Amino acid sequence: QEAISTSLKAGLIGFAIVIVFMIAVYLLPGLAASLALCLYVGLILILLVAFEVTLTLPGVAGIILSIGIAVDANVIVFARIREEIATGKSVQTSMKIGFQKAMSAILDGNITTLIASVVLMALGSGTVKGFAYTLMIGIILSLFTAMVVTRYILYSLYALGLKSEKLYGRAKERKSIDFIGKKAVFFTISGIIIAAGLISMGVHSATEGKALNYGLDFMGGTSTTADFGKDMTIEDIENDIVPYVEKVTGDSDVQATKVEGTTQVTIKTRTLSLDERQELEDTLAENCDVDASTITSQSISSTISGEMRSDALKAVIVSCIFMLLYIWFRFKDIRFAASAILALVHDVLVVITVYALVRISVGSTFIACVLTIVGYSINDTIVIFDRIRENLGRTAAKQTPELLAEVANKSLTQTLSRSINTSLTTFIMVFMLFLLGVASIREFALPLMAGLLCGAYSSICIATELWYIMRLHLGKNRLIKK
Repeated sequence: QEAISTSLKAGLIGFAIVIVFMIAVYLLPGLAASLALCLYVGLILILLVAFEVTLTLPGVAGIILSIGIAVDANVIVFARIREEIATGKSVQTSMKIGFQKAMSAILDGNITTLIASVVLMALGSGTVKGFAYTLMIGIILSLFTAMVVTRYILYSLYALGLKSEKLYGRAKERKSIDFIGKKAVFFTISGIIIAAGLISMGVHSATEGKALNYGLDFMGGTSTTADFGKDMTIEDIENDIVPYVEKVTGDSDVQATKVEGTTQVTIKTRTLSLDERQELEDTLAENCDVDASTITSQSISSTISGEMRSDALKAVIVSCIFMLLYIWFRFKDIRFAASAILALVHDVLVVITVYALVRISVGSTFIACVLTIVGYSINDTIVIFDRIRENLGRTAAKQTPELLAEVANKSLTQTLSRSINTSLTTFIMVFMLFLLGVASIREFALPLMAGLLCGAYSSICIATELWYIMRLHLGKNRLIKK
């Protein structure tokens, strides 16, 4: 209950900050989007209740991701409207064209993520299904609110007399940034980070017998129950009991819960030896006024079975295959699809590196975290690729490596502010969870924040650069012949 209430509080504060940010950056369209997002949150809560979806931490992740996607859809539209205004068109015409031009990027990004959620729902189990349900509901609603609700709110505000161009903003002409020219630097940075993670896993595997800090959900452990003689609150358990347990086990992965209707507390830890069990009993008796005769211990099995892990892995692989096929079909070029999937692999490896280096406990939330990054990153990449496809279609000249680099750099620069703003709004939501959440929430939010930053980085600095290299060297119509 504590985790749920703090998550809701963090979510509300984060959502309020996002609304303020949207209005400050996007002016009147930002207000329209904020009203649509409020309706979106209300609808998603109603549907979660209607379908009786159990809200778990992975489910919360799915909602956060879907809110980020909903914000992104609005940001894409607003960027398009500003670009049309900058060409000298009227506000009304710009709104109409802006929604039309944004449609393909929004549909491709959302359908790609929707494919992943459907596959995860069909093949996943346990926490993976919970994540997939909330994500699928969120994607469908985000499409409706962005393309229908926001549109009519914006048209209504315009009809009420809010027609000044200053209320909508005008895109500024920006000099293209040479992202393609710095591809070697980006690849080197990513290589060093991933190598650090692999080395860390190798060292820990050799010294501790496990590459990652697998939690109780994966490894099982020891359950110790003791009667503390008084009703303990969550804060009492976190502050007065857990630190002593961590001192004995030397491990921060401690799950302590009250036994309802009693004064007992059950403490789950890694598997303890007989000596460690005795040391824990003595510590609780000495420091927490526990009657040693009430302390019992038993071994517990992992809650995430090998079958559940293989189901999750299979679901992710099948999702990637279907996403690859869809992107290939939509962009008529497998090099777009291949570079997008390779960027996803990059993001997953970086998130695993964070788990390896910081030694965050790998439990059920690990699967949800990886899935969230996959869904978020592919959506961001698709938007950039959509702009590259559009700009290539406008080029009448014969394609050369120089022209291709120019188009890629121009497309990245045009979508840069959108990538940053969308990443920032999603990051704010997760950061509030990290700031205000209980320990289990913070352990989930930290790698998720790293993954969101990595997803934005890979879309800008890895995916497009990989596509450029493939376009030069691979395929029948490659530009550099062997």
